[in-house]
Amino acid sequence: MAAGSGPDAIVAVYKPTAGERPLFDFPTGTLARREVAAFVASEAGGWGIVPPTVLRDGPFGEGMVQHWIDIDPGADVVAMVVSDDVRLRPVALFDAAVNNTDRKGGHLLPTAGGRLFGVDHGVTFSEQPKLRTVLWGWQGEPFEPVEREPLERFRKALALAGPVSAQLAGLLSAAEITATRRRVGALLRTGRFPRPRTDWPAVPWPPF
Repeated sequence: MAAGSGPDAIVAVYKPTAGERPLFDFPTGTLARREVAAFVASEAGGWGIVPPTVLRDGPFGEGMVQHWIDIDPGADVVAMVVSDDVRLRPVALFDAAVNNTDRKGGHLLPTAGGRLFGVDHGVTFSEQPKLRTVLWGWQGEPFEPVEREPLERFRKALALAGPVSAQLAGLLSAAEITATRRRVGALLRTGRFPRPRTDWPAVPWPPF
């Protein structure tokens, strides 16, 4: 869809809350807000992974509106994932921070300009550990100093009664925000990429 009109119009993705499929493990009608919360987290940490995403009232009611990303037609996402391309490390860390339960290969958008975006974050921020991803190539490896920095920034933003906390309070439950603080704190204490849980499917299906 086109967001706006005239020379400032952009192409965007619109996902109305009314069209969300009910899930047994996420409250009904919350997926669009989780997509926006993922953008808030991405910006707060400085990851820059999630395209600009906001809540808007559209033709089918409230929903998330996200800037459309044109991908590099020559990029091979399957090869990137299979080869554990280091450009995916920040995405793997971001997913651990927001508890992404559906990181498929098709949710990775490399651009011709060299940036790498991630989309489809409707099933994030659960109170329960539910990380499910195709990006397990660095499990157990220590973070590089540059990888700790966005986690530290996000932790500080969560701890302060500032704009990030206020934004998330309008998008997630108090329990989910508390769980996020604990999760980010745990990642910083261990200083390592998480390993798959034995009581939860580690890889989404289909993976791409």
